[in-house]
Amino acid sequence: MLSWGLAAMAGPFLCVNLSVTGALAETETQAIGDPEHGAEVFEYCSGCHQVGAGAENGIGPQLNGIFGRTAGTIAGFSYSKGLVREGRNGMVWDLKHLDAYLENPKALVSDTRMSFDGLETQEERNDVMAYLRQFSDNPQNIPEAQPTVRKQEVELPPEILALVGDPEYGEYLASECTTCHQIDGNYDGIPSIIAWPSDDFVVAMHAYKRKIRPHPVMQMMAGRLTDEEIAALAAYFGALE
Repeated sequence: MLSWGLAAMAGPFLCVNLSVTGALAETETQAIGDPEHGAEVFEYCSGCHQVGAGAENGIGPQLNGIFGRTAGTIAGFSYSKGLVREGRNGMVWDLKHLDAYLENPKALVSDTRMSFDGLETQEERNDVMAYLRQFSDNPQNIPEAQPTVRKQEVELPPEILALVGDPEYGEYLASECTTCHQIDGNYDGIPSIIAWPSDDFVVAMHAYKRKIRPHPVMQMMAGRLTDEEIAALAAYFGALE
């Protein structure tokens, strides 16, 4: 769920409206929205996040148990400094914070690495939250639910995914990437590419190479790279935090 830019934000401080109206004013044991429609909307999220039985961390953390969880606290996932900071400051994923984050992630956590423009309508946000709540303790766990399966954009031979890249060579190649992408993981109108799982990085680059992802500059850059060079870049950027 990558995007290539949010609207320019005026001024160093942003006011986030965390007021909860309509369905959001209800308690968490009451209905939020339509979870079935939320499952459809969640397809926008499934490129980075998994939820349900067997869900694993990927580009983004898995979302089981999201309700009531302190931000930035899943063990083993490399969060942005912003989400770790907000968690230390006591931010918990409840209705009002999830609603604000789904509407505009960077308005709530300015230096999050989540590259997503947000869901504009209250109905969509309510429905996604209703869907996600099914996989939290409130109102219930659903261990028999199937995980959301991330669809690969391009099917790659196993031998390509099995390539072990040389991170030092990747660092040498990375200079062209870092003319646009921030090496510290900050978002400046262009998505962060650090700390990606290797397979996700490789699949994305091959999707650009085959012109499945529609970004002409990335298509040109990826088209120059060999399989070994893509693996090296994946190893280098994947090791950065």
